[in-house]
Amino acid sequence: MGIPDLLSEWGQGARQRLTHRPHQQARGAVRFAFYGRTSTVEHQDPVSSAAWQREAAETLIAGRGLIVTEYFDAGCSRRLPWRDRPEAAALLTALHDPGRGFDAIVVGEYERAFAADQFEQLAPTLTRHGVQVWLPEAGGPVEAGSPLHRMLMTVLGAQSQREVLRARHRTLAAMRAQVRMQGRYLGGRPPYGYRLVDAGPHPNRTHAGWGRRLQRLDPDPVTAPHVKWIFAKRLSGRSAASIARELNERGVPSPSALNERGVPSPSAADPGRNRHRSGQTWSLRTIVEILRNPRYTGREAWDRVPGRNLQDPQAPRGKLTIAAKPSHPALVSERDFVAAQAVQVTRTASDGTRRVYQLSGLVRCGSCGRRMDSHWINDRPGYRCRHGYTSAQPRPATGAKNLYLREDELLARIATHLHAHGGPAHDVAAYLRAQNLTINCDAETLTLGSAGDQPTGPARPHD
Repeated sequence: MGIPDLLSEWGQGARQRLTHRPHQQARGAVRFAFYGRTSTVEHQDPVSSAAWQREAAETLIAGRGLIVTEYFDAGCSRRLPWRDRPEAAALLTALHDPGRGFDAIVVGEYERAFAADQFEQLAPTLTRHGVQVWLPEAGGPVEAGSPLHRMLMTVLGAQSQREVLRARHRTLAAMRAQVRMQGRYLGGRPPYGYRLVDAGPHPNRTHAGWGRRLQRLDPDPVTAPHVKWIFAKRLSGRSAASIARELNERGVPSPSALNERGVPSPSAADPGRNRHRSGQTWSLRTIVEILRNPRYTGREAWDRVPGRNLQDPQAPRGKLTIAAKPSHPALVSERDFVAAQAVQVTRTASDGTRRVYQLSGLVRCGSCGRRMDSHWINDRPGYRCRHGYTSAQPRPATGAKNLYLREDELLARIATHLHAHGGPAHDVAAYLRAQNLTINCDAETLTLGSAGDQPTGPARPHD
C-alpha cells in the first residue's frame, strides 16, 4: 500500500472521530436514496457538483443511516417536473418496487431537488409509498403533518423560484449589454454565410488567464456569395419560394466539392453543426430566416427568435437585441436589409388603392392541402393554388392544373352553407376566424374544417 492510501485512511479516520455521535448511532440505520441535480454540463462540473451535494446529504444523515443508491440528473433545469428529469423519473418509478432497497430520500440542498410547489405536488406520492424526504433545511425528515414544515416548504419553494428569476434576469441583462455595447459574439452556430475567427483575448482577465478567447463572424468564401445572391433576388421582387426552388434546381454539390455549380444548403455546408437536420435541400423557411437575420448587416444580434425553450417552457420569450455599431463584415447593407423586409408588405395597386382579401389565409386547396394565394382576378379578389410555382418544391408532373376561385362566389357558397346549419349569413370571414375554421375547397366542392387540419385529398361535398 502506497503513502497516498495511508494518508487517505488516516484522513478518513480523523474525520470519523470528529463527527462520531454515539447517541445517533443507536437510532438504527435508515437506507437512503440520494438525489442530486446540476443545471448544466457546459459550465458546471457534474462530478464536483454531485460530490458536494452528497457530502451535505451524508452530513445530515450521519449516524442515522447510509446512502445505498444514487440518482443524479445532469443538465436539467430545476423548473422541470420530476417526471421530465431522467434520474428523478427513475427514482419515482423505483418507489413502486417493494424491493427497492431504500426507505427514504435525502438531498443535499432543497434548490437542487425542487422549485416552486414541486415538493407539495410530490408529497402525496411519497406519503402513499411510505417514503420520507430528508432535507438539510429541515434538519432531518420533512414531516407531512407538521404545520411548521409545510410553511418551511412554502418558503423554500418561493425562495427557489426567486433565485431562478434573479439569476435569469442578471444573466440576460448582462448578455444584452455585451451584444448592444460591445457587439460580442455569444456563441451558437454561425449564420449561413459566415464562419468563426479569433477575435482576441477574453476581456475578463480571469477568463483570459485560463486561455479563453473571443470569436467573431467572418464571411465564408464558399457560402457568403449565396447569401448576397439571395438578398439581391429578393430586392428584385422574387418570392422566397422561387428563390428556394431555383437553389434546389441547381442541385446539392457533393461534400468534397462545395465549389461546384450546386448551392449547398446550411445543413449540407456545415453538417457538423447541423446534426439535428437531415435535409440537404433548401426550404422556404430557410430562405425566410436568412432574409430576416439582421446579423448579415454586420451588426451582432442576439435572442432574435421569440420561441419557447423546450427544456424550460415557462421561460420568457426572446427580446431582440442589436449591437449599437458594426462588429463583423457585412454581407448586405442596412438599407438593403430593411428594403428586403419591406418586400413582404402588401403592395398597393397602380391606382394607389390597397387591395383587400376578406378570406386571406383561410382558403386551402382541396387537392394538395396548401393555403391558396390571394390573387386579383379581373378587377376582383380571388384565390389560387400554384403549387410548384410559389413553393420550394417543383410541381409534380401528374399534378392538377392551377386552381382559381373568385372571392364573391366563395363567400356566397359559404354563407349558404352556414345559413343551412344555423350560422350567420353575413360577415362570414369574421365568423370563420372567430371559430378557427378554414375553407377546404376545389372547383366543385367545399367543406369547413379546423385551422389545424391538414387535408391530403379532395374536399368532400358540403351538405
